[in-house]
Amino acid sequence: MTAPLPTPFPLARYRFDCMAETPIRLPEYAGSTLRGAFGKALRRTACMTREKECKACPLYRSCPYPAIFEAPPPLDHALQKFSGIPAPFIIEPPEWGEREYAPNEHFQFHLVLAGRALEQLPLVIHAFQRALNHGIGRGEGTAQLIRVSKIDLDLTETCLYEGPHGQVAAHATDLPPLDTPLESSETLTLEFMTPLRIQRDSHPLGPDELTPRDFLVTLVRRVALISEFHVNRALDLDFGALAQAASAIESDKALAWRDWTRYSSRQKQEMTLGGCVGSWTLRGKLKPFMPFIHAGLWLHAGKNASFGLGRYRLLA
Repeated sequence: MTAPLPTPFPLARYRFDCMAETPIRLPEYAGSTLRGAFGKALRRTACMTREKECKACPLYRSCPYPAIFEAPPPLDHALQKFSGIPAPFIIEPPEWGEREYAPNEHFQFHLVLAGRALEQLPLVIHAFQRALNHGIGRGEGTAQLIRVSKIDLDLTETCLYEGPHGQVAAHATDLPPLDTPLESSETLTLEFMTPLRIQRDSHPLGPDELTPRDFLVTLVRRVALISEFHVNRALDLDFGALAQAASAIESDKALAWRDWTRYSSRQKQEMTLGGCVGSWTLRGKLKPFMPFIHAGLWLHAGKNASFGLGRYRLLA
């Protein structure tokens, strides 16, 4: 029914420690703000041709900017035609709530990188430095990047880089093994810390509509696509059998709907996006899904994961 994830599976979470130089005002949910500033700085840093549109550039499939930020779909694929594939990065912003950081005040956010994007960590750090120096948030407040640390699942941290100059220290970037008790568990409670946004027939599913099948099939597909296109390891999966197994999972939900608003520079308008937050207990034969649930602790689930949506943790 399922194949194990590749070993090693390159995946790591980093904490960026910053200090405000001028007042920084971040919105209620800053994932989109940080992603937009990062994308602009990464393009300014990596682009060599200064083409207006990446797809028209002769370096489109070799440039690190689209590879990280707007991963190009394959030219051909044995199973389907892709309009886009998941990005190999996830930004985890400060906790929910609008806030302002005064000069010399410290703040943090996290970044997850997967697959080949990990090889570009020095470039990613440099792009974030440029973004912070140029200005982020309302009023475009500026900040310094003080340090970057790798954060393990048990919250152990290893400092890899201290700014403004220096080299990134070598470090392990492998998904840690799945705990044996977790692998055999038939009851699991997930707490969604940021909105889980899953759509069915282009309709976002609310707490009463969302089913274990919706979540598990979406999560398996996300992990499989990242494995295939960013780790270069296609998984041998029977999606029909997995979907049938997911349909048999029972659950107890304590979920609520949470909206948030972001400004889309591409569409030149504000967009209201929402999803489900809260706790969700799954019961049944979960073993086939455990490697994907484990990887999802880094990769998140659902739409707009690169903004940090769909982040969850396991409750004891």
